[in-house]
Amino acid sequence: MPIKKHLAVTSLLGASFAALGQNSFIVEDLKVEGLQRVALGAALTHIPINVGDSVDEYTISRTIKALYKSGHFDDIAVLRDGNQVIFKVRERPTIASIEFDGNKDIKDEQLNESLEGQDIRAGEPLDKTVLDNIEKGLIEFFHSIGKYNAKIDVSIIDLPRNRVRLKLEFDEGDAASIRQINLVGNELFSDEELLKLAESQQDLPWWQFMSNDRYQKQTVEGDLEKIRSFYLDRGYLRFNIDSTQVSVSPERESVYVTANLTEGEKYSVKSFDFIGDLLGREELIKSVIPLRAGELYNGSVVTSSEEFIKSYLARFGYANAEVRTIPEIDDENKEVKLTLSVNPGKRVYVRRIMVNGNQVTADEVVRREMTQLEGAWLSNQNLERSKLQIQRLPYMESVEFDIKPISGIDDQVDVDFDVKEQPAGSFQAGVAYGSYAGMQFNVGVSESNFLGTGNQMAFNINTSKGSDRYSVSYTNPYFTPDGVSQGSSIFFSNYDASKFSLVEYKSRSYGLGTSFGFPIDAVNRINLSGRWIEESLSDIAEYEQTRILRLSFLDEDNPDADFDFTKYELKLGWSRVTVNRGMFPTAGSRQSLSLTATTPNSDLNYFKVNYDSRFYWPISNDHRWVFSARAALGYGNGYGETNGFEQILPFQEFFRITEMELRGFDRNTILPRALQRSPLPLPGSTLPDGSPNGNIGGNPEFDQLIQGGRIGGNAKVIAGIEMIVPTPFLDEDNTSSVRTSFFVDAANVWDTEFDIDRYMHLPEHQFNQLDDYSDPNRLRVSAGLSIQWISPMGPMLISFAHPLRQEEDDETKAISFNISNTF
Repeated sequence: MPIKKHLAVTSLLGASFAALGQNSFIVEDLKVEGLQRVALGAALTHIPINVGDSVDEYTISRTIKALYKSGHFDDIAVLRDGNQVIFKVRERPTIASIEFDGNKDIKDEQLNESLEGQDIRAGEPLDKTVLDNIEKGLIEFFHSIGKYNAKIDVSIIDLPRNRVRLKLEFDEGDAASIRQINLVGNELFSDEELLKLAESQQDLPWWQFMSNDRYQKQTVEGDLEKIRSFYLDRGYLRFNIDSTQVSVSPERESVYVTANLTEGEKYSVKSFDFIGDLLGREELIKSVIPLRAGELYNGSVVTSSEEFIKSYLARFGYANAEVRTIPEIDDENKEVKLTLSVNPGKRVYVRRIMVNGNQVTADEVVRREMTQLEGAWLSNQNLERSKLQIQRLPYMESVEFDIKPISGIDDQVDVDFDVKEQPAGSFQAGVAYGSYAGMQFNVGVSESNFLGTGNQMAFNINTSKGSDRYSVSYTNPYFTPDGVSQGSSIFFSNYDASKFSLVEYKSRSYGLGTSFGFPIDAVNRINLSGRWIEESLSDIAEYEQTRILRLSFLDEDNPDADFDFTKYELKLGWSRVTVNRGMFPTAGSRQSLSLTATTPNSDLNYFKVNYDSRFYWPISNDHRWVFSARAALGYGNGYGETNGFEQILPFQEFFRITEMELRGFDRNTILPRALQRSPLPLPGSTLPDGSPNGNIGGNPEFDQLIQGGRIGGNAKVIAGIEMIVPTPFLDEDNTSSVRTSFFVDAANVWDTEFDIDRYMHLPEHQFNQLDDYSDPNRLRVSAGLSIQWISPMGPMLISFAHPLRQEEDDETKAISFNISNTF
């Protein structure tokens, strides 16, 4: 805007202010007229003259420029009244509010951010020249995404008290589609082969309505870079994209993209060497990087070599290392000599580490997971490991870190860890009814981050039609500063197996235990635990599988007496955890192997071996598509002899399968059945009590076999695969607390001690109805959809499943629901 200078003199003086060009004067007074919003003191700070100064035309001109530069005024006039200087100003209007209408591709937040970058915000004066530049910039943005018909109407609505409302109305129009992508100059590779690399699609038919052929400048530029990398990775060192043209159709609804290419010839690596400082590790780096002399030049290998060297040096505090590859090209022999210039720079140290976002968890709990320490040099390896270990905590949803340089200090940084917590436990209380457990009452509290200490606390009361269980447990994962964990537990259980479609027996037990965990390294851990258990078994029905237990401990003088056992149980375990998060991991694995055995001085002598594993492989870079696989194996048996009988795994210790491990099947439905063998009734004979039936006994071919409830087995296998997919209609911010997956489950439980040949002498129709419960191949398989949610009340899981392979008497369920399950 042109600067208006008013050099005027009042009638009292009768002389022209133009005389200022030759004559200066001493200022006796300064006045500023027209101020409304701007305070007088604020205006005077922009006037570089004071009372008593000598001024001339140059001084006045400089003052006017300073006032305009302040950004507060639209018009300025200067008058002289004697030796008094009067500034008459018109203030710029103040922006009262900013409104957007019709914008779709640019969100309000992006527009506000862009405007604020130009100091256009509510409460600030309006500079119309800057507004014009923003309007042009927005039009250029719409052109870059293919919206060539986009229009922007900027309205300035006057309000009282020199205020305005700024309104930006958008008519974005439809995006132009890519009608055709033309590659010119490629002879070695066809258009189809090269365009397969491109994300941009062209001239799609109407039935591919789910695809997108919209033109976007950045996407096309990225596609051309992919083509460049394609050639460079195959040795075409002289490949070049000479030019790119984008032609818009007259109606501006479609575009034609043309790229002119020069392919060149293949080059091989003659040799490679280093210059600069490699900290004495030149030979190690040379042997590890993928560059090799004599091989075809590969741009990706060169880039990965540079990144490896920078990453390697960053482990030792050289966070700002510079690595640059200098090629020396021999066009005659089609060879290139590569020189990697390495400048490690200064070693950088961490001055301070800050933890932000933890509302419940104490700072100490987060910091004890860090391998990056304050005062130590900055290590990218330790930072990533710290992030990973914090993120594995079950009460952490996400973890990020930010390295912040310190102004004026080039060898120190601060590191901010920003954490987002999530529900760390569950609360259960209520009454429920289910087809499996009947009426249930339960109260339970479990917390993995008790009072923000990182310790685990659980208290549970669970009752149903055949089960009462009460337990309290507490675990301190940092019993010692170096990560040795210690836990304690106490429990009481009263169980009637007949209420759960299992064999008839009742169990009453109580005990207490303790455990210790010893870290081997960042991912491996050894666990040792022990339990003392007092157990009483009663009302044990006479089944084939319970025969040895009864014979081993039967009191002939009191055959109806309960069986009382004292067990001292030891457990040795190994675990390996490399997952990237404690809940809903998307990469890495969990593996565990344990051996549980009672001591020889226990009344029951048995052992169990369990292996459990789960693996996660991300398919997409954003980890929203993940493939997962799991496997679990278990085997147990008895050892030693009792009263002349070899011990087997006691039936109450047999393996079971839950409906969460094999979705689509009811709990325990795939277990072997208990068998009851009795003499065959003979109609017409008379019993001593006068009843009309008698029995034929003493010969097994006259026996009959009665199948009872499920009993379980001493071996099990569980396997499954899952495809984790983005949850539809869910905001991206909630993806870490909700998971959707398609799955296939398979499982079997069998009894290695079961001998079907023992029943060969049964009547044929009886034997043919008998399943071989020692067969490990009787797998059940199901497939379906699973949705998991970390709710404020605890983890919830709902599954929709359909059996793919089942046995005749299996009980299936299409929908299963569970709360507070471990995922």
